[in-house]
Amino acid sequence: MNLLSRKINQALMAACVGLTLAAGAALAQAPTPEAPGRPDVKTVGDWTVRCFPIQSPSPCDIFQEQDYQKTGQRVLSISIAYVPSMDKHAIQISVPLDISIQKGVTLQTDAYTSPTLKYRRCDRNGCYIEMAVDNALVEGLAKSGAEGKVNIAADNGKNYTLKFSLKGFSQARDDMVAQARAKAKPVEQQAGAPAPAATP
Repeated sequence: MNLLSRKINQALMAACVGLTLAAGAALAQAPTPEAPGRPDVKTVGDWTVRCFPIQSPSPCDIFQEQDYQKTGQRVLSISIAYVPSMDKHAIQISVPLDISIQKGVTLQTDAYTSPTLKYRRCDRNGCYIEMAVDNALVEGLAKSGAEGKVNIAADNGKNYTLKFSLKGFSQARDDMVAQARAKAKPVEQQAGAPAPAATP
């Protein structure tokens, strides 16, 4: 990976992680005074378009979560953000623990199969893919049928699929991209940028 690619990847990761942290803070039940306000949220098909009131190169994402019905525990979540200044996407996928870290995951639809996506980290809630992705991945999902699968390998050697819905994906992505373009603060403007003037 050359230096320019590495810098772009680092900036995209910072945007993705920043959005994830903002989402956690904004959706907490008792936000602190420093926490960002609640996001603007819109449901499009089976996806949620979220835009957070933060200064970020990627203030918006589309999000879907699948829970185990008996316990309410999260089984799968997918968040895709867009960084207008780079014309790139960042993705976060959360899956349960006890997976084979080395094998990564693939996204698969009726018309598209992604390259293998590698895990970045795990915590007590699950393991996470957090990375910049080629726009072709998002386009592949947008041009697919109504259902997608996340293919994972467990520690015991068995392969599993976690299903997610693509209903409304294309429209949700288009809406998110339009809002991100309108609300994003490019990376180079964040450092040392003056605070916005207060409005009455």
